Amino acid sequence: MTSESTSELVRRAQAEEPGALEALCDEWLPTVLGWTLRLGGPKVDAEDAAHDVFVVVFRRLGKLREAGAFSSWLFGVTRRVVAAHRRRAWVRHWIPGAVPDGADPAPGPGERVEHADVTVRVWAAIDTLPPHQREVLVLCDLEERPDSEVAAMLGVPKNTVKSRLRRARAALRDEVAELWLDPEHAGPAVAEGPP
Repeated sequence: MTSESTSELVRRAQAEEPGALEALCDEWLPTVLGWTLRLGGPKVDAEDAAHDVFVVVFRRLGKLREAGAFSSWLFGVTRRVVAAHRRRAWVRHWIPGAVPDGADPAPGPGERVEHADVTVRVWAAIDTLPPHQREVLVLCDLEERPDSEVAAMLGVPKNTVKSRLRRARAALRDEVAELWLDPEHAGPAVAEGPP
């Protein structure tokens, strides 16, 4: 699709013409899926991330001022969505079941015991975090709430949430570092370490 026809399609979608938004998304889905695959790597579900990108497009396309800037704007949205997925992915590898995965096949008995041991150890490590770091980690990484929402919930500035989250992640990584080094207690995804 040429830039000119994309711009026209964006203008039509912003004017809420029937079918224009769907046509725009259909046209850009392969590109966005490619971006999410390459930017997300193996630990991010590219289709899930692409879906989240288009949720943002549906909600915020009306605020795009210049239709010709759509591709740059879309890439920026994709980058932010993939970054959020990557931040959450490392916690999901440690805590099976903390965030349900519908596509995950049922593990065998050995895997369940191994995952249960890792889960208990990770939750114990989370419990050692100071309360202000633990609550931010749980709200942002496990419940997948945006940092602006967490800031409003906790009554602190957004930068404070980001700082606490950064410190909580670093402390948690330090606390469970032996899980990556101990092949007896670490499954393949855990043994790799965080991204």
